[in-house]
Amino acid sequence: MNRSTLCLVLTGAALVIGGCTAVPVGPTSVAPAPIAAGPSQLLEDVRMLSTDDMQGRDTGSPGGERARAYIVARLEAIGVQAPPFGRLQPFEASGRTREGVKTFSGVNIVGLIPGRRAADRYIVVTAHYDHVGVNDGQIFHGADDNASGVATLLELAARLKAQPPEHSVLIVALDGEERGLLGAREFVKAPPVPLSSISLNLNFDMTARAETDGHLWVTGTYQHPNLRPILEGVQPNGVVSFVFGKDTPQDTGENNWVEASDHAAFHAAGVPFLYMGVDYHPDYHRPSDTFERITPSVFTSATEIAIAGFRALDQALDQ
Repeated sequence: MNRSTLCLVLTGAALVIGGCTAVPVGPTSVAPAPIAAGPSQLLEDVRMLSTDDMQGRDTGSPGGERARAYIVARLEAIGVQAPPFGRLQPFEASGRTREGVKTFSGVNIVGLIPGRRAADRYIVVTAHYDHVGVNDGQIFHGADDNASGVATLLELAARLKAQPPEHSVLIVALDGEERGLLGAREFVKAPPVPLSSISLNLNFDMTARAETDGHLWVTGTYQHPNLRPILEGVQPNGVVSFVFGKDTPQDTGENNWVEASDHAAFHAAGVPFLYMGVDYHPDYHRPSDTFERITPSVFTSATEIAIAGFRALDQALDQ
């Protein structure tokens, strides 16, 4: 999640915003994970994506390549087909670093799950798989930001394969979010389906650490008030409930999340959006954002309510 200003500095061990050069590491192979859905696979996905071997998943880095291989293997194992333009969407774009603007080679990962009722209408579900790499010798693991969102995305994909959605769904793991929403901007610029056929972008970014306030925040209902009643009927799961906000004119600075993650690119293109994510916590953009800091029951509950929210939206839209 890129919730900070455009200032690129390190304060102690805390990275105020993404944009630092990763330490190169040699490539390793990633074995495909088995077909599975449920808490154990959810936790395994976030653990794998935040290991030391992933080296913080910086855009264009070997660690980012390993993360991409893992996600592709998981989609293949689940049985999610590629869209007609292919599984991968490579791009080059200018992004920010501590040393200034640089060109990055990124790759989005895309899957397609056909819908039963509104097959010509699409819900694009996104989660960025990049993080900020290795800085001053420290790995910024990015377990919550945003291995968690990718794990929630993969869990949703497995559920949708087991029980098909009403809309066609594009499952998209985006690259380059921390460098300036690079992958999301590329996807919107060259989408696999017309933007006019996209009913909603649902973006997951930081879904694990809801213990901060017991909420999975939903941003975007101020801009799209018709969507709020759909989600208000979704009951809490365990200790996690939906709460709406961080999207009004009264929400300023870091408390306004309308431009804070990849959904901003869809919003700028006129595509309806909703963002789901947890509030700030002390490990945000720090090396300490590790798998061990995640409470499994809380993360599972957040993912369950996110999937319930998707199902409610899928059923209600385009009636």
